[in-house]
Amino acid sequence: MLKIITSPDPLLNQVSEPCQIGDKSLKKLAKQMERTMYATDGVGIAAPQVGVLKRLIVVDCGPEDERNPMHMVNPEILDTWGDPEEAEEGCLSCPGIQVVISRKPWARVKYYDLKGEEWVIESDGLLGRCLQHEIDHLDGKTLFESASPRERIRALKAYEEARRAGAKPGEVSIDHRGRA
Repeated sequence: MLKIITSPDPLLNQVSEPCQIGDKSLKKLAKQMERTMYATDGVGIAAPQVGVLKRLIVVDCGPEDERNPMHMVNPEILDTWGDPEEAEEGCLSCPGIQVVISRKPWARVKYYDLKGEEWVIESDGLLGRCLQHEIDHLDGKTLFESASPRERIRALKAYEEARRAGAKPGEVSIDHRGRA
């Protein structure tokens, strides 16, 4: 399992470099990211979260009992639409908290698979939100930068408490006694 980089590590605020399409080393990295994501009960993970500044994400928003990960090389949001919706989001790099983020419900994303084939996916719901969240990571944005100013202040305070209590990646809430 790869080590997950947690905030406030400055690496999380850097923009990732595009991947070389067809790069064979991406398959190994994607599989390692996939294992790390599942081991921490995540539904998405971006390469910067494991210390690699490449434009690669892995997402799986399907049923928990079925694993069907999508490995997305150089994903790019083509469009988002719909009235913005607020929902709580957790993040492997910001353990112990959930943050209210406003996002448009639909996203259309272009990406390449690990074989170098180009795809376009449209989604709403959890997958639409997850795609936007993980692509934010590739652009150097964490939950804190995606939140409204008021929510950001609340989230930063809650995150400091969670860190002091020992929150680990995969934990979305932690009480004051350090229990998830």
